[in-house]
Amino acid sequence: MASGRVPKGRLTRGSRMGRLAAGQALRGAGTRLAMIGQPEEARAILAERSALQAAQQLVTILGGMKGGAMKIGQMLSVLDVGLVPESHRELFRVKLAELRDRAPVVSFPAMRKVIEDDLGPLSRVFADFDETPVAAASIGQVYRARLHDGRDVAVKVKYPGVDEAVAADLRNLEFFSKLWKSALPSAADAGVLDEIASNISAELDYPREARTQHRVAARYRDHPYIAVPDSIEEFCGHHVLVTEFVEGRPFDHMRTLPDADRDHIGELIYRFYITSLFTDYEFCGDPHPGNILLAADGRVTFVDFGLYHRMDPLHVGFERTALQAAAEHRGEDIHRQWVERGIIDPRAGVTPQECLDYVWAATGWHLLDEEITITPELATGAVILAVNPRSAEFQGMRKQLLPPEHVFSRRADLFTFAALGQLESTNNWHRIAREWLYAEPPTTEIGCATAQWRERIHGAPTPVDEK
Repeated sequence: MASGRVPKGRLTRGSRMGRLAAGQALRGAGTRLAMIGQPEEARAILAERSALQAAQQLVTILGGMKGGAMKIGQMLSVLDVGLVPESHRELFRVKLAELRDRAPVVSFPAMRKVIEDDLGPLSRVFADFDETPVAAASIGQVYRARLHDGRDVAVKVKYPGVDEAVAADLRNLEFFSKLWKSALPSAADAGVLDEIASNISAELDYPREARTQHRVAARYRDHPYIAVPDSIEEFCGHHVLVTEFVEGRPFDHMRTLPDADRDHIGELIYRFYITSLFTDYEFCGDPHPGNILLAADGRVTFVDFGLYHRMDPLHVGFERTALQAAAEHRGEDIHRQWVERGIIDPRAGVTPQECLDYVWAATGWHLLDEEITITPELATGAVILAVNPRSAEFQGMRKQLLPPEHVFSRRADLFTFAALGQLESTNNWHRIAREWLYAEPPTTEIGCATAQWRERIHGAPTPVDEK
């Protein structure tokens, strides 16, 4: 990252890394905003020997996995190891790297066989094919090639036997989940491991991913700031996915850009991963830096649609209503809504104020009407505390039920926050959120241009549930 950056948000003033003093809180209209990310408590959790043992256990159990281990490694790569005590830091870094970088080394002849089993002879489809992979995904490798009509394409190819390996991975993950819950019981509450187990198999369905990517690419066609490469369905099979090739700079490059550029990119990331849920009722559930590129024309490009989710508008409306109530400090309404939905047991003694505080702690970055700089430390705190069993503050809430239909959207929210933390992006996220929260007109340059584009291309304003 460039040096000499001045913290801009209220939550980061007074400390370069946005460190929040224990017990610090923001109060507005009687509602307490819990420390976003709570890095100090996360640091204490990571200092415990059990956290290091859990990391070792994680690698040991997942050591033989292909898709599963890399997927978890990608998720955990958002962690800021600076929170880990220096005596443990290198070990923790190594353990996470073992997961993140565990890409199988598969020779091109073996990968070529996978391609030709799906598409026939290589020369029949491709005029040119670079045998050196340009990327390693969790279940396959990506190559660059050229079709006979001159189009440059990305060719994602499954590792040989990965379908069977992932089936075994899921059995291992179930076993791992039981052991992990013995150390971190509330991991089940966060739903992260269960969500991985139930959705990782969807990444194996390349025909489905090709159809999804084609639909999303059509939706974003000619967008002024966002690009999605189209799939080329005629050349997609069960083990091969062919899409348009994007010549883009990686996320690490974006992290070196000036503040204004990173803030611009951050808003686009927010709109793609968060706003789309509330406007289109579908969203990409894999918001990590490896899926975000900066194209030569300046547009932010999003790739990888294996984990893509459609959500019932009724469930989206439920989330919007709860967030509206939290923004307006209506704890009683949240409590009543959650009791009716079966999220909390009315006999459990959870109070309306606890419900209100919990929503602010989990999603306060959408609700606080001021600039917030999201840092790696804040993002790490959010991830760690999502599975923290020791937090007494929300002891009652952590024992309640998160309906499965909301697990996926909550994960997307958490890891969008984490990706923005890696970017150290600043914005008044609440002003952007008000577009989908209250159907208000946009106030940012990106928002106004996007609204004009949507009306011009689709002939209608952004769809939002009736209040």
